[in-house]
Amino acid sequence: MRALLALLLVIACGPALADDCGDLIGRVTAETRAEVGDRSLDYATFTLGPDTTLTLACGGAHPSSVGAQFRGEAPPDSYYALFGRAGQAVTGVAAGVIEAAAHRARDAASRLRHSNVDAGGVRVTCSVSQAEKGPLTLCAVIESADRS
Repeated sequence: MRALLALLLVIACGPALADDCGDLIGRVTAETRAEVGDRSLDYATFTLGPDTTLTLACGGAHPSSVGAQFRGEAPPDSYYALFGRAGQAVTGVAAGVIEAAAHRARDAASRLRHSNVDAGGVRVTCSVSQAEKGPLTLCAVIESADRS
């Protein structure tokens, strides 16, 4: 009987998680005009052109995050603006706050390989690396773990 009850709870909660992620995906696409690529229950990828992609991790019990990847020597201002809009869609923090934090984190990462900046109740983290296909910048904004 307990196994049946547990199964029913999992089935009942499953669509709610999918809807939460679907809502975040919808908000990210509305803010960025990105095209959804791969998608699972708690993860999605987006394409914005040959040099820029987004990834979304839907939190559920964990904080949600959105990342932006750029292939090239230095991301253009449009990368930071896009990242700010995507971050706002996921976290609710103003795009300008996220964008400014990403600039600071990316600048520090160019010297240190990796950097974190806390701003507006979120953490913005950036890394810079030399990949096989050339330089790569990755930035992510992560919701606060404290959801109280």
